[in-house]
Amino acid sequence: MKSHPLFYVWESLVSNYTNDSLLVQEGFNSILTHYNESHRFYHNLDHVQTLLVFIEEYNHLVHDLETLQLAVFFHDIIYDVQRADNEERSALVATQFLEQTSYPPEKIALVSEYIRATKSHQNPNKDSDLDCFLDFDLFILSGPERMYQAYAKNIRKEYGIYPDSVYVPGRKKILQYFLDRPSIYKTAGFRERFDAVAKENIHRELEKLSL
Repeated sequence: MKSHPLFYVWESLVSNYTNDSLLVQEGFNSILTHYNESHRFYHNLDHVQTLLVFIEEYNHLVHDLETLQLAVFFHDIIYDVQRADNEERSALVATQFLEQTSYPPEKIALVSEYIRATKSHQNPNKDSDLDCFLDFDLFILSGPERMYQAYAKNIRKEYGIYPDSVYVPGRKKILQYFLDRPSIYKTAGFRERFDAVAKENIHRELEKLSL
């Protein structure tokens, strides 16, 4: 779908590493197909678009824009709430596609590493670009109350196959995991501006889940 606004971002990015226009189109078609799946209410193309906007807005903090952009396009391409290996499978899809291009192998490995990191949101190697990526991915936690509530409702819809007796304990565990960390965000700017708000939002959701 060349008319899709994200296609131009994708094309300008991938075309630097391949002259195969069919490969470029097929790659984007795969992205559209996956992110438009009917069970996605939050982990969809809007989420991808939001993260790409953050990369543009905070490009002065990012060293390797292309690697981060590719990680964004692929990081949720596989999303099945009944599985625990979505990040691993998404990283594999990214690797399989990028290996058909001339994108450097060491950077393909980085793309995969960044995607896998979205499972635990840990960055043991202190990669500053990964810090940015993980903060962008969690920005919704610090959104205005109405936006956060919409996000929480959409996550519940994505897990609609599960009853509250299963969903609520799982959701509480995830939210508490973020609260128990020294800080939710990794970059200094995000910590200072958004950490307190994110914690307020999470506490509010936890209270609702406990009713």
